[in-house]
This record gives sequence, structure tokens and C-alpha cells, in this order.
Amino acid sequence: MEHVLHMAKGGGETSYAKNSWLQRRALLETTPLLDKAVREVYMALSHPTMTVCDLGCSSSENTLFFVSKVIEAICCHRRELGASTKVELQFFLSDLPVNDFNHLFLSLRGFKESIAVGHEGDTLPPFYITGLPGSCYRRLFPDKSVHLFHSSYSLHWHSQFLDGLEGNPNEGNIYIAKNTPPYVVKLYQELFQKDFLLFLKLRYEELVFGGQMLLIFLGRKNEDAYSGELNLVYGLLAKSIQFLVEEGLVGKEKLDSFNLPIYRPSVDEVKTVVKQSGLFDINKIELFEHNWDPYDYSKSDHVDDPLQSGMNVAKCLRAVMEPLFGIHFGESVLDALFNKYAHNVAEHLEREKTKYSIIVLSLKK
Repeated sequence: MEHVLHMAKGGGETSYAKNSWLQRRALLETTPLLDKAVREVYMALSHPTMTVCDLGCSSSENTLFFVSKVIEAICCHRRELGASTKVELQFFLSDLPVNDFNHLFLSLRGFKESIAVGHEGDTLPPFYITGLPGSCYRRLFPDKSVHLFHSSYSLHWHSQFLDGLEGNPNEGNIYIAKNTPPYVVKLYQELFQKDFLLFLKLRYEELVFGGQMLLIFLGRKNEDAYSGELNLVYGLLAKSIQFLVEEGLVGKEKLDSFNLPIYRPSVDEVKTVVKQSGLFDINKIELFEHNWDPYDYSKSDHVDDPLQSGMNVAKCLRAVMEPLFGIHFGESVLDALFNKYAHNVAEHLEREKTKYSIIVLSLKK
């Protein structure tokens, strides 16, 4: 996983940098919780350096948006208190080694200029930004050295591909579907529990006492692992791959042997693992929803332009899945695959408007 999982690189039309508005909306939605966590951590500082890490930073400017929100929260809080105590901010932007760190850091100069203009009149705290290649399922920092961890749209990814799937028991599917055997569902669930528990233990060791985490990841509204909008998202994607199989562009064994290394838990599943760890207090856990189309802000039950929305959804998912799918199915079929997927999504949205479920979890050590 560490050597193959990354978002679509660069700044082209199918890149993650150009197609990550869905993830930006989650950051906007959770800004009040981030502001609260930053203020509380800042008030509890015992020395003048505050260390902050964004886990799964990827290559879009969303991670720099997160950095800007931390700086903004510090500036606002200091202004309200009339504080003159010096504080420095050390940011670590962390992702797997294959992440496009070059594209990200080429944006830094413009970011620093824009944040200076945006806070004209404020005394900005000195801040330093460093890249940190590595998996969030491994130790990244010394003991008790980090004040705040943030992670958005990362923790639904497994640390590895599923084991124990000899004979392709999930034939024709790439995720949990109605005909997925129960023991395959259990493998998904057990790997999520194992990974998340490990993540919590690692971050507990790295956080200072009183340190906090704000975690945002895909989830589901109910306890039935067979139901949910993400099952439908990936079901339509499997249907699109099946079309390529029928056209002779992809071998059937390629479809049958592929299972996405993703699991979207329920709120109760997340709570259970946190309580099992016994390491953190839950400040808040909640679930919110966004339309599949990241540019559709309407609250109506009707999609105005299903064709355009289908293309928007396909671009968003391609930016995330393209490298993984290119390795397994071949880069030559990606255009045909995601064109068919856009068509399938448009047909679905014409019948029914559907939303993603996103879990936000705020924890304190």
C-alpha cells in the first residue's frame, strides 16, 4: 500500500489538485471544531512552540487551507486576549512517500504571500512547514512531541489489501455489495478495527498530555455494512468495470481479484474502537452529509443537471482512484472506465439524489 497509494499527481485536468473540492467542503464544514481545538491547545502550551501535523495531506492546496485556518485561529485568539506571548508554529505535512510533495511545496511561496496579505495588520506568528513522508499506521514522531493532529479523508483507507480472499469470493464486486459473503464483510471490519486501534495507540504516544486530534473520514449512517451510499458509489464503479470486461478491454479475473482497501464505518463502530483503546476522551463525534456532486450545494431532492453532476462525481473519484486503478487494470482503459462511470452516475442521479456520509471525530488525550 505504501508504494502504490497516492492521489493523481500534478496539476492537470484529472489531478487531485484540480478535483478535490469535496474534501475542501469537509474542511469548511469542520472549521469551528478545528478553531476550538487550536484555541484549547494554544491555551495549554507549556513552551513557545506548537507542533501541528496534517496526516494524509495529499498534494492539493487543501492542506495549506488547513494550515491557514490554524494560523487564523491563533491570530484571532491572541487578538481577543491581547496576548503578547511569543508562539511559533511548526507544521508537518505528512503522507505516504509516493505522494506528490513536489507539487504541494511549489505552492508554498504563493501561500505565504497570500496569508501575509490576508492578515495585514496582524502580527503573524512565525510558522515553519515541513514535509514528512510516512504511513499514519507507523510511528512518525518522538514521544509527547505533537500538540495537534489533523486528518481529513484518510482513515477510511486500510493499511494493506485484504488477506484471506483466495478464490475471489467477492466475484464481480470491488467493495461490499449485496452478494458479498459475510466472512468477507467481517474481514473488512476487522482490518478497520485493527488499523484504527493501531492509529490511536501511535498518536497517543506522540501527543503531549492534553493534545488533541481532529479526524474526518467517510462513514455510513446505519449499522448495516451492506447498505450505504458508498456501497452504491463503488457498486456503480464495479458496474463500469464489468462493462469493460464485456467489451474485452479488461480481463474478468482482474475485476474478480480486486477489492478496494477501504472501509467506511458507522459512528458506533468508531466509538467502540475509541473506547476499546481507553486512550482518549471524545470531545465530539458527529456525522454530516454532502451531495455526491461536490459543486451541488442545493438541499433539494432533485439533481438539476444529472449529466454534469455525473461528470463531476467521476472526476472527483478518478483523482483519488486513478493511480490504484491504473496499476491494477492498466492506464490505457482509464478514460473509457471513468467515462462509463460518469454515465452510470448520471443515470442514478436522474432517479435519486444521493449523499456521502462523513464522520468527524474530535479527541483529547
